[in-house]
Amino acid sequence: MLSTLQPLLGLGVILGLAWLASERRRAVSLRLVLAGLALQIGLALLLLKLPFAQAVFLSMTDLVLAVQRATQAGTELVFGFLGGGAAPFETRYPQNSFVLAFQALPLILVMSALSALLFYWRVLPLLVHGFAWLLRRTMGTGGALGLGAAANVFVGMTEAPLLIRPYLAGLSRSALFALMTCGMATVAGTVMVLYAGILSDTVPNAMGHILTASLISAPAALMIAGVLVPEHPDAADRAIVAIPSTSRSSMDAITRGTLDAIPLWLNILAMLIVMVALVSLVNQMLGLLPTVAGEPLTAQRLLGWVMAPVAWLIGIPWSEAQVAGSLMGIKTILNELIAYLELAGTASAELSERSRLIMTYALCGFANLGSLGIMIGGLGAMAPERRDEIVALGLKSILAGTMATLSTGAVVALIL
Repeated sequence: MLSTLQPLLGLGVILGLAWLASERRRAVSLRLVLAGLALQIGLALLLLKLPFAQAVFLSMTDLVLAVQRATQAGTELVFGFLGGGAAPFETRYPQNSFVLAFQALPLILVMSALSALLFYWRVLPLLVHGFAWLLRRTMGTGGALGLGAAANVFVGMTEAPLLIRPYLAGLSRSALFALMTCGMATVAGTVMVLYAGILSDTVPNAMGHILTASLISAPAALMIAGVLVPEHPDAADRAIVAIPSTSRSSMDAITRGTLDAIPLWLNILAMLIVMVALVSLVNQMLGLLPTVAGEPLTAQRLLGWVMAPVAWLIGIPWSEAQVAGSLMGIKTILNELIAYLELAGTASAELSERSRLIMTYALCGFANLGSLGIMIGGLGAMAPERRDEIVALGLKSILAGTMATLSTGAVVALIL
């Protein structure tokens, strides 16, 4: 009985806190909240109880991985072993051979070129209008946001907005924030295989669970974002207009898309370096304080203590809540990769099988300070006229993304 009441209470607390932190409480749409919860629970039941449905979505991830492999072919040619090619020497520490700038981020260039081509071919405008029709009848959101939210399940927080780049300037404040929150609440298909490999010995069918987590968190992100920054009734479809392509041919579209992505790539690199450096500075200052329980204080450790009651609310037993809270602290201050490594390592022995599965879902999102740097750099380059708005909403998007993944963890705890 308690295992059911805990996550129900957790969902109520998460939504209650979001409502208290809302910019306009009276404007919160009850329809959006109910539709978001229904989609979360419906997707969880579908994907966790009907394995064939999960297989369909895994095939979509294969498409993303095909683009990633194609990108790697280019990075290997240009950057050699730094871009993922075979090293011309013996690698003593292969776990350190991954170079983010030359192996993961070049996907932005390819996605930008593909999205420009698909926009020129009028494929993306059709998808935008299709999502507009669907989401207006379920959650009351617009089509450009819907396509961006759906894409976030399979690609990253900077690649997904590239698909709707022509619409970004016209998005309402609420829709822009929802797009940012979706980026924070999901993970890209390009890292799903990496995370699944890390958790393979800890969580059975890890790949299926990580994909399911990202799918369930998409409607959760739209719901939480809509509560924190409610939409104006006349603004939902502001971006759905016929925007002509400026490209003159398919090759021109590919060229423009590629060249437009170069400043985006550089912006992301610069912001990521600075944000991680600032976290390190804070931890160095905290390290000057006296140790607690024989260990130095860090930002992620402090946040872990705060997150322990939250971990209990989503279904983790109190005896394991401190460990689960520390994982959330690591994920928020550092990143989800390090949190998953910890979950698969020392934390695995301290958590039950059920708790490990719940935390797999709760950790499955990009909501951390490093990702904030990536998002500000990426979206700011794509929509420079809205950079101030993006920066102002940045920290709130981390909060919203975290609340979305926590609600996904609570939903899964209800079903298990």
